[in-house]
Amino acid sequence: MSLLFWLQLHMHFCMLSLLAVGGALAIVPEMHRYLVNDLQLLTEATFSQSVTLAQIAPGPNILLVAVMGWNIGLQAAGGFEMGWAAIGAGLLMALGLLTAAVLPSSLLSYFMGKWLQRHQHARSVRAFKSGMLPLVMGLMLSAGWLLQTASNPLMDARLLLLCGLSMLIVLKTRIHLLWLMLAGATFGALLGL
Repeated sequence: MSLLFWLQLHMHFCMLSLLAVGGALAIVPEMHRYLVNDLQLLTEATFSQSVTLAQIAPGPNILLVAVMGWNIGLQAAGGFEMGWAAIGAGLLMALGLLTAAVLPSSLLSYFMGKWLQRHQHARSVRAFKSGMLPLVMGLMLSAGWLLQTASNPLMDARLLLLCGLSMLIVLKTRIHLLWLMLAGATFGALLGL
């Protein structure tokens, strides 16, 4: 794969960084479309496993980009069978994609934060903040739907019910998400989902 291809991949993640309004999970559907459907750099299973691994690991959600970068770099170099060269390629791609996914939004946040602080009482700023809530919620729901359908291609009603119940619990209680993830894994194992 050419240097131009890798540059385009990194530029796409720079663009995604600016769209990650609700965090890294908000851009999961677009990453899926680009990496799995368009470029076919990751399989469905590898993509879902990357998101899952990043979610259960301690740290920010953006780690999912590093895990995907690791998988892309490792696969492009021929896998673990190729030794240290493949491991280096995986690490380099993980660091590159993570930087591409963090740097633009960090710079934008820094400069916009300063500007918004100076203009916090302006009507347009208050309207912007109010308008972002439905956008972020929609992006988060689309990410959840994508991950749910990837792991549940037959649309098992029990799993949909469990997802809906989890969403209600998150919205109505203060139960930590890790407890819900543990409960979901337990119910999934017991019900054979």
